[in-house]
Amino acid sequence: MEKSLSTSHEDQLATFRLFQLISPSLPIGGFTYSQGLEWAVESGWVEDKDSMLQWLTVMLNHSITTLELPVMQRYYQAIETNDVDSISYWSEYLYSCRETSELRAEEKQRGRALFTLLKQLDFDINPQWLQSSHPNQLLGFCLAAKEWHIPLFSLQQGYVWSWAENIIMAGVKLVPLGQTAGQSVLLELSALFPKAIEEANQIENEAIGSFTPSMAIASSRHETQYTRLFRS
Repeated sequence: MEKSLSTSHEDQLATFRLFQLISPSLPIGGFTYSQGLEWAVESGWVEDKDSMLQWLTVMLNHSITTLELPVMQRYYQAIETNDVDSISYWSEYLYSCRETSELRAEEKQRGRALFTLLKQLDFDINPQWLQSSHPNQLLGFCLAAKEWHIPLFSLQQGYVWSWAENIIMAGVKLVPLGQTAGQSVLLELSALFPKAIEEANQIENEAIGSFTPSMAIASSRHETQYTRLFRS
């Protein structure tokens, strides 16, 4: 009975640590990026709840599901087996999939901020895991998950929720959408998450990648946008 209770407490603690990891209050600046959405709103591509949902659904299906979540799975497995070469490979690959200077800068800035935080929290991080010249948030999340015993599936759930929440809040400010409309978008989008995670975990290495030309165009145009609230 005591052993079962102890295990239950450990599982609960891992869940609370996941909440901490995906919280908007985590000091890595996730709320400062729109990933091209700011220009998409400026240009009229995204102008209401329906177009916002469509924009995010494309991002989910052709980037989060096909790139971020599969790479997260491979990072998680590589950390478990101390496969430094695999970590380095996927760091380089992920960076190469970011089509614009803003998206690449965002990748590095988020990664550096998270690595700095983990070091300040006294995480025991193998220096070899950080040798890549392209730090990124996904690797930081997986390192935190290893330290806090967060299962891969839970980590993927938390990551996709955090991504959606941050970018929908950006849309609420930019379109602007009302708070209720924003929550409606989150409800409809999150209904797609279970299938997205299932598909992501079945993707073979050669099929990993992203295809979001509209986001790439919006991000590149955002670099010279006259007025901006967000960094990407």
